[in-house]
Amino acid sequence: MAGRASAVFDPYELIGALQARNVSFVVIGAFARVVRGTRELTDGIDITPSMRDENLIRLEQALEDLDARRIDGATVDLRNLEEPVVDLETRAGTLGLVPEPAGTRGYDDLRRRATQEPLGRGLRPRVASLDDLGRMLGALDRDQDIDRLLRLRRLMNLEHNLGHDFGRSPGIDI
Repeated sequence: MAGRASAVFDPYELIGALQARNVSFVVIGAFARVVRGTRELTDGIDITPSMRDENLIRLEQALEDLDARRIDGATVDLRNLEEPVVDLETRAGTLGLVPEPAGTRGYDDLRRRATQEPLGRGLRPRVASLDDLGRMLGALDRDQDIDRLLRLRRLMNLEHNLGHDFGRSPGIDI
């Protein structure tokens, strides 16, 4: 995903606009991996929104608030998204809409294991789990994602080992 050169990436504004309109979504992609602990750089956010009609109305309102428009100049029809990723330019950076990420069945599938993560400024978006982020990268089957996938697997192992160690330690209540 490439951001517009003139836009300053402001994840707080992007997520804040979505949350202000009560849009149901899960953060995926590079920004989600950063929140989960990888060291990557990104200039935008990818989300998987709920595709229910009432949520799409709220999403349209949030996109208007962000002055969003498609990078390719075409009109955005949220009810008939045919491409796998719709990249939108906003005044706060690039926002990618991914209705059904590779290896998943979309929002309801991702929502089950996603957790709300505090980002500061009162923002707590749902962020895809490490397992789901790995599943998405693996399903894309791209050479450029091998290092990312290895980093995610190391994080998953670390998380598993820490959880396992805490579970065995006497006197620790999880």
